[in-house]
Amino acid sequence: MSVMDDAQILWDYHQLHHEPRNTDIAIGLGSHDIGVAEHAAALWHEGRFPLIVFTGANAPTTVDVFPRGEAVHYAERAQELGVPADAIMTETRASNTGENFAFTHELLDGLGLHPSSATIISRPYQQRRAYATVRKLWPELDAISSSREQSLEGYIATIGDRRRVIEMLVGDTQRIWIYANSGYAQPQAVDGETTEAYTRLVDMGYTGRLVPGVPVESPISAQGSKVDS
Repeated sequence: MSVMDDAQILWDYHQLHHEPRNTDIAIGLGSHDIGVAEHAAALWHEGRFPLIVFTGANAPTTVDVFPRGEAVHYAERAQELGVPADAIMTETRASNTGENFAFTHELLDGLGLHPSSATIISRPYQQRRAYATVRKLWPELDAISSSREQSLEGYIATIGDRRRVIEMLVGDTQRIWIYANSGYAQPQAVDGETTEAYTRLVDMGYTGRLVPGVPVESPISAQGSKVDS
């Protein structure tokens, strides 16, 4: 197996391939990837939802790119693409995926808005973790995942840093069972092929986005079963 073969296995594991459908709102999760905002704008123009909530403060990996906060820059990009300001809300405190949903829920509740369905928009390799998180923390919300459709090679070309993307894939894979074990996400099955690819990439040193102080070993199967895909 080559590095890219193993990275492809992780890339495929994290995408859920939910069928797009109309929902009450979209929730765009902040990150280093402006493609989240661009995909949200494209879906809004298709009439998939009337309101987009962009959520995210800053992280060490985004502060230089989005100095005024991820949600703020996402909102500006969506407006550049023709989404009107009154169809966008921003939640600017969240610094992790759990907070993305908790703070967005709090924001909407405070405004008397109680959506029953949502399209969760994330970078491609965050789909599974984002969906597992919203199912745990906001179980009454009927959610689907969505990302801009890209190949792994195409995504690397967009980001411009192969090692960074592979380390992000490895880190998100580790977070699947870490966050489930901590009660922040719905448990997911981790198949043997994914486990082996993850382990090989860790052994080759793609460890820059692993959670510090946590064992890197992967279970062959996490508790529970896969979320619906």
